[in-house]
This record gives sequence, structure tokens and C-alpha cells, in this order.
Amino acid sequence: MARIVVLGAGIGGVPMAYEMREVLGKEHEVAVISDSPTFHFVPSNPWVPPKWRKPEDLKIELAPVMKKKGINFIQKAAVKVDAANNKIDLDDGTSEAYDYLVIATGPRLAFDEVPGLGPHGGYTTSVCHVDHAALAADDWDKFMAEPGPIVVGAVQGASCFGPAYEYLMILETELRKRKIRDQVPMTFVTSEPYIGHLGLGGVGDTKGLLESALRDKTVKWITNAKVDRIEDGMMFVTEVDDDGNEKKKHEVPFKHSMMLPAFTGVDAVRNCGVEGLINPRGFVLVDKYQRNPTFKNIYSVGVCVALPPVEKTPVPTGTPKTGYMIESMVTATAHNIRDELAGKEPSDIPSLSALCLADLGDTGVAFLAVPQIPPRNTTWANHGKWVHLAKIGFEKYFMRKVRKGISEPFYERMMLKLMGVVRLK
Repeated sequence: MARIVVLGAGIGGVPMAYEMREVLGKEHEVAVISDSPTFHFVPSNPWVPPKWRKPEDLKIELAPVMKKKGINFIQKAAVKVDAANNKIDLDDGTSEAYDYLVIATGPRLAFDEVPGLGPHGGYTTSVCHVDHAALAADDWDKFMAEPGPIVVGAVQGASCFGPAYEYLMILETELRKRKIRDQVPMTFVTSEPYIGHLGLGGVGDTKGLLESALRDKTVKWITNAKVDRIEDGMMFVTEVDDDGNEKKKHEVPFKHSMMLPAFTGVDAVRNCGVEGLINPRGFVLVDKYQRNPTFKNIYSVGVCVALPPVEKTPVPTGTPKTGYMIESMVTATAHNIRDELAGKEPSDIPSLSALCLADLGDTGVAFLAVPQIPPRNTTWANHGKWVHLAKIGFEKYFMRKVRKGISEPFYERMMLKLMGVVRLK
């Protein structure tokens, strides 16, 4: 019997455990280590501050579901991945051994890289975690008592831009509903070289679609933006030209701000103390099979995986790891570990395709990129109210899968296949 341990219980870790359990049967042990008792549906976090969702709406208790699926759920915080000794050290002084490890921790939020950034000791809010979104909701309540300018965006080094656009437009919709939009100047500040770049060099006409959306809602923007520091009510931004040279200094006032940070690997992985597991930012190095080249019994899926930027940009931007892209990593990893346990070499390669729904309040933008990283076989983008409704439907559907312990129902697989979207190459 082999012991497969999944470190992390988020968008990547939970489906990883379910699919691993499904493909291995009962002859091997599957365990999940998480510092949280609940799964959080991160894509809906932008709906929390304006009270379109409550934090508890986005949480699912994991222990009962995991027990039902025959998965050993260990609710403890990891302090170090000891790759040399095939174990994970935990914060209570114990450790968990593994035969195979799948690192699915998600990222560390690097608020410390910009002075004044973030909800803990800083002046901006975040929607990267449901608890941060709850703090943003408190800040939003204060803002509604005394409205003023809003600044939303993503700082240098960020790799996840979609939630910034979503949050901006969700707030804009809420302000119009309350008939106080005219009291609130809105500015979008982003490290992207242009609106709709998304860390992907654009997908289809995302540049035109998102620029049009911002113009239609009279939102100003600053691209190629490096946030120097943030003080109470004021953001100091340097805008650069296409060669990275200083173009203009901006002082942007705000009463409410949400800025997405750059990511690094989590401390338990960054502090591993071995060569060959991670890159300088603490992200896990993997080959085309999602396996670490140095430690062959370690795989990784999700935001914690090291991916190079799609292209060099004047202000650093990273490559996002989107939902379906992560699910393709999950399926490839599950199949490859199964094959290794059967004495075969890994052979399954994730498609790394992107199928994304970005809610813009009362409308939305959808895009498909096969694969996500260019050059691509398929590129498509569209917009409309249907995207907003589809995002709501997707939230309900994905959370149902988590509650039921399902990774990819056959009807989902068949429907996406008809669209030319598959998890494996």
C-alpha cells in the first residue's frame, strides 16, 4: 500500500484528493493536510464585500465529505516540506510521511513587497481569501457611510488579474443600484501593459472588451503601473513607458481600495531547504507531467506551480493559473501517479487550457484559450449578461461537486469535449 498525501485543500487540492481516490481504488491511502477545516470557493470572493454573498455561503466543511470518500483528512498547518526524508513537518511537532506528495497549497500573498499594501497593517483590502473578503466587507460598510474615490487593481508581480476587473465592476454595479455612482470616481491601476492583458498577452479581444466596459462605466485606468507605496487614503504610482522608463508619477486618492498582490510559494515550501524543488519565488518546479524533476515522488498542481511569464512586460506580470487549467493539472497528476504505482512511466500531459467566466456586475466576459499559454490552437472571447448568470451557475455547480466528492462527472467531460476542451493532451 502506498500513501499519497495532498498538501492543501483549495481549488486544486480538494479535486486532487477526490480524483486520486477515484483512480486508485481502496488499495492505497489518500490523505489531505490543510490548516483550514473548510474549503473556500475563491472565485466568488468579490461578491462578499457588497453583500452579494456571505462568507459562510462559500465554505464547505471538509472532514465529513473526506471521511465519506475514504480520505484521511488532517487539519493541521504544515511548517516544512522535508523532501529529502519524504515527510511533512507540522506545527504541533508531528510529521506525516508520504510515498507520493502532491503540493497544492495555493500561494502566499506577498503584501509585504509594497509598503502599505494589504488588509493586515496596510490600507488596502483583498479578495484573495474569503476572510480577507470579509474584512473588505467591513471596509465597504464604512465607505458607504462616507463615499469617495475607489481604486482597484493589481500591483507589480501580480499574476491574477481577473478578480480585480470583477471586483471593480461589481462595486460599480452596486453603486449604480444605490444611485450614488455619481459620488464615486473610480480608477483601475494595473501592472498590465494594457487593459485586458490578464497576464496572458490577451485572449481573443479581451483588450477591446474590457477597455469598452471601463469606458462605458467612466472608469479611468493606469497601465504599466508600479505601486511605490500606499498611505492612508493615497496611492503613489509610477507609470512607465514600453521600455520600462519612468513616464509619469501619480498620486491617486481613495476612500476604498482593493489591490491584488504578487504571489510567492507558501512558507512550508519556501523553507524546504533543498535544491531543485522550488524556484527563487518559492513556486514548485515541475516537468510536463506535473512531476518535480529532482524529487520524482513529488507532484504539484495549482497556483503554487512555477510557470514562466507569457512575455516580458515593462512592469513584471506573472502567468495566472485559472480554474480549468488547474483541473487539467489534477487529472494528469492522478493518472501519472496511478501509472507509477503500476510500474509504468508517467505519460499524461495536462492540456493547460483556460475556460474563464469573469463577472462584471450585471454583465460579464467569457474567454476560451486552448492552451492557456500562447501559441494557441483556439482563442475565443465574448461578453453579455449570460456570463454573469453562468458564473452564478458555475459557483453552485462546483460547490455541489465538492460536497458530493466528485471531480469530473461524465456529463461535464462530454459537454466540454464537444466544445473542444479536454483536460489531457
